[in-house]
Amino acid sequence: MVKRILVADDDRTVREWLAGILRAQKFSVSTVSDGSAALKKLRRAKFDLVLLDVRMPKMNGLDVLAALRGAKRQPKVIVVTSDDSPATLLAAIRENAHQYIPKPINQDALISLVRQSLAKKTRAPAIEVVSARPEWVELLVPCSMEAAERLEGFMVHLDAGLPEDVRGPVAQAFHELLMNAIEWGGKLNPKRRVRISYLRAKRMLMYRIADPGPGFKLADLNHAAITYGGEPMMHGQVREEKGLRPGGFGLVMVKASVDELLYNEAHNEVVFVKYLD
Repeated sequence: MVKRILVADDDRTVREWLAGILRAQKFSVSTVSDGSAALKKLRRAKFDLVLLDVRMPKMNGLDVLAALRGAKRQPKVIVVTSDDSPATLLAAIRENAHQYIPKPINQDALISLVRQSLAKKTRAPAIEVVSARPEWVELLVPCSMEAAERLEGFMVHLDAGLPEDVRGPVAQAFHELLMNAIEWGGKLNPKRRVRISYLRAKRMLMYRIADPGPGFKLADLNHAAITYGGEPMMHGQVREEKGLRPGGFGLVMVKASVDELLYNEAHNEVVFVKYLD
């Protein structure tokens, strides 16, 4: 069955360019030039996905998302905008946007993101925004892989102002610790949530991740490389015996990527810091 996509953008050149790319991929595409028209289309017809610009006349994209909240038919929405400020990103998360892509748009990245979004059979559980201040972001994230993927898609853009030599290690550390919290602490139960704080100061960046699990003891992680100190490869045999996938270098990599890594006593809450100068 051909997937139906709505493109909402007030820039005619961008709108037609996006529609042309998607039609070349064999999607059925409709276009509108403002938020009010987008909302009317969405209320009258079923769409599988919406590419939604933020800044549009009559009704902006975030208002369209808010108006759709609670509707029986809620297509997945990819927010498309040149405004990657924390306020806009967090507003998109708060209104349950599925993903975000910045302008100028990379064609290959767009096609990949559209296909990934359409491949998801269900909407990911909502992420709750507790604090949306640029210097203090706090989120409650359901313990599901879909929610984690959505969150990482947004957080990459939240860190966009960092130098590459800082952004890469921070993204890797966040990914590993988030996966640990969702998989081990939350047991992939979307009814349970991980609390994430992102603090940005002039000279440092800090993440705090608290999971709903009972915690762990390093001595019990005989399948993880960090347990073996100077001989981390020894964990490989243990993982093979337990039937686990190759890997287990997460905490070793995190310690090498950040400047400070601190756990609470129960080991169900972790803080990591990256200094910026």
